[in-house]
Amino acid sequence: MLEGTAVKRRLSWGAIYLWAVGVTGAVERLWPCPEPCQCNREVLEVNCSECQLTTVPNGFPEDSQLLNLTHNNIKTVVQQQFKTLTHLWDLDLSDNILVMIEVEAFLGLQSLLTLRLARNRLKFIPVGAFAGLPKLQLLDISENEILVFLDFTFRDLQSLQCMEAGENDLVFISHHAFSGLTSLHDLHLDSCNLTAVPTEALTQLSGLISLRFHHLGLTMLPNYSFRRLGRLKKLVISYSSWLEALAGNSLFGLNLTSLTISNCNLSAVPYAALHHLVYLIYLDLSFNPITHIQGNHLGDLLRLREFHLVMGRLLHVEPGAFHGLTHFSLLNASGNLLTTLEEGAFHSVSNLEVLRLDNNPLACDCRLLWVVRRRLYLDFDGRPPICTTSVQLQGWNFLDFSNAELPGLFTCRQARILNRKPQEIRVDEGQTVLFYCNADGDPAPSISWLNPKYVDISTIGRIRVLANNSLEVRYAQVQDSGTYLCVASNAAGNDSVPVSLHVHGFPSSSRKPFHLESWFPFPSGSPAQNGTQQLSFDVKTLLIAVTIGFLSFFSSVTICFIFMFVWSKSKGKLKRTATIAYVPRSATKNNGGTGNYMEPGRLTMKLI
Repeated sequence: MLEGTAVKRRLSWGAIYLWAVGVTGAVERLWPCPEPCQCNREVLEVNCSECQLTTVPNGFPEDSQLLNLTHNNIKTVVQQQFKTLTHLWDLDLSDNILVMIEVEAFLGLQSLLTLRLARNRLKFIPVGAFAGLPKLQLLDISENEILVFLDFTFRDLQSLQCMEAGENDLVFISHHAFSGLTSLHDLHLDSCNLTAVPTEALTQLSGLISLRFHHLGLTMLPNYSFRRLGRLKKLVISYSSWLEALAGNSLFGLNLTSLTISNCNLSAVPYAALHHLVYLIYLDLSFNPITHIQGNHLGDLLRLREFHLVMGRLLHVEPGAFHGLTHFSLLNASGNLLTTLEEGAFHSVSNLEVLRLDNNPLACDCRLLWVVRRRLYLDFDGRPPICTTSVQLQGWNFLDFSNAELPGLFTCRQARILNRKPQEIRVDEGQTVLFYCNADGDPAPSISWLNPKYVDISTIGRIRVLANNSLEVRYAQVQDSGTYLCVASNAAGNDSVPVSLHVHGFPSSSRKPFHLESWFPFPSGSPAQNGTQQLSFDVKTLLIAVTIGFLSFFSSVTICFIFMFVWSKSKGKLKRTATIAYVPRSATKNNGGTGNYMEPGRLTMKLI
């Protein structure tokens, strides 16, 4: 019995062994790995990287899912090159010397999800090259030499979600180049030769969610640059050093949640272009020469949470700059020229969670006391602010202060006007007047002027504030009379001084008539008054004289042209020369006192 059982066991193990050997042989037969590639049966991968291939080899296992052909010398992908690889998911042809992809080169790759053609020498992609890729989701054609995207180049990629097309020589994208890309979510167009946004081509991408432009030659964004992209949520424009302005409606129609315009040449926050972006959460304007954030201009961005302006030239954040932003929680203004940041710039500092003010020349006075008091609740991202311009506190870290010493260290001195002596000026109408106003305080106060109606006076106009804070009234008029107010302000308080102006007007009877003096030569008998010759100016007479002279000249020219016309029609029947007699007015002479006669002048004209 035992011996029979043992024999049965041996036969069973033998059968299992033979079955295993048969399966192994079958698998080996299914995986004929082409030379010199390496194949991994477990993950169904064929790796032909760095094999010095000049063409795509044949004989790949038909159930391969991953095919790596990178770092070879393949120049061409011929028609239906991979038609047997119906199960392939990922194909990588990057880092070759591809110059040609034939039409229907990838036909048959019905399961392909990812196609990489980066870092080749492609200058042109023919229409139909991507036929037969119904499931492709990612296409990388970056770092080639492609010049143009033609109409319908990508029409067969209905499932494509992400396209990397940067680092090409693109100069033009045809209006229908992206036609058919109904599922595209992400498009990256970086480091191309485009000098304008390809607006018409982008209108085909109604499902686009993320759009990125890096290193383009954009000079400005015109109105409606991104129309019909209502689903776009993220827009990145960076390293466009010539981009100086955004037209007021350049972003109209977008519902962005994230906007980055960095490393450009914007000198001001583009308030007009931003105001309708009510869904915006993230705004980054870093590495732009922006100097001011004005007050009460960002209130329409109701959902804004983060504002980044790193390494700019920011000098001042005005009070009310972030008013109305109830969700605002992060401000990154590191690496600028700020000396302070006042609490009044924010809608509510209790909502502020992250504040970056490092690498700014901060003056630690009463204006920054609110930051120090909230230092335990604010996140400085590991880079707390440091006092720079205050001699007493220079080099101090905001985390170094104790609550007890704060009131005596972070102090200000109220603004005070120095020249308080009353200024009352009386002048005649037409003269220019200057009023002076100097003040001191800590921090240095700002000086403004109010007119008699208590309205701020600007730096332009006939009545204006000069760069040295003086008030200038040019060509004073009677209506300029009144009391003007000089106001000096800083964080600790205000001070003001009034000045008076009285302008004396001329009576209407005393106004002198206008005379042209010494402009024209006069006859010897012309009268002179006070050594100056005068000439009355009659515009009507002058116009009549000019008109008569012009008509006379025009009539003479017309007669000459009529005579020439008649002569040319005579076909030689008339003489080729003609003598025209005329009597000028100045030709009257006296003939020995016996009478006057008119000596005719003669003009000989030759007709050709």
